[in-house]
Amino acid sequence: MFSITNEIKKAFNGDAWHGNHVMQTLNNVNPQSAFSHFIPGAHSIAEIAMHLTAWTEEVTSRLTGKPAGEPVMGDWPVPENKTPQSWERIIFNFKVANEELIRTCEAVKNNQWDDEVKDERNPALGTGVTNAELLSGLAQHHAYHSGQIALLSKF
Repeated sequence: MFSITNEIKKAFNGDAWHGNHVMQTLNNVNPQSAFSHFIPGAHSIAEIAMHLTAWTEEVTSRLTGKPAGEPVMGDWPVPENKTPQSWERIIFNFKVANEELIRTCEAVKNNQWDDEVKDERNPALGTGVTNAELLSGLAQHHAYHSGQIALLSKF
């Protein structure tokens, strides 16, 4: 049977149909280039990874019944330090956020996936959607930004 939780597992560290899962993509990044801005006006790989973490944490929060809002870390957090150790911490935080999300998803009852996220309808903020749509959107978000990271890591 299809499981929306399996989709986030695949996008995070499973057999994603589109290619490398996000963890593999992040682990392939050279730490010295993670903080570089290869394209003027574009985000660095580290900023994208932190953005992914922020929204993963926000989706977990929404699935536990908290009202929708901006992520606690902000939409586009900026790394405080630009060292290989900081890059390792960014990857670790992404991993922990996704593992917590998966644990939360596995606790969601089948009849709760059609429940709407708590908040007013605001398409730009991703509210007014069901829990299943929310998680599906995050899996798409992971795939989208994983592609960006893969391209930026070729510079």
